[in-house]
Amino acid sequence: MNIYVSNLNFSTTSESLQELFAAYGEVTSAKIITDRETGRSRGFGFVEMSDDAEGQKAIDELNGADYEGKTINVNVARPKTEGGSRGGYNRGGNGGGYNRNRY
Repeated sequence: MNIYVSNLNFSTTSESLQELFAAYGEVTSAKIITDRETGRSRGFGFVEMSDDAEGQKAIDELNGADYEGKTINVNVARPKTEGGSRGGYNRGGNGGGYNRNRY
């Protein structure tokens, strides 16, 4: 089961996230997502657990819990969508620049 964890403290590490979830069962991976340019945590991550029942128990008990000074959100991760434009939006034909016909 792939689990999405958000509102994490920026000092949370992949190792500490793995330790948190290990109390509920076998963790196959834990990863904090970092900014490509700065390497800083983006405040969320993913945990993969081998057993769905253990994963669901972790979600039920950790969602809304206080962890490292923050109230974390824990949910089943949605599958990654294919395609789409980078940046999450499409600017259209003029690229968002100055349009002399508008002024």
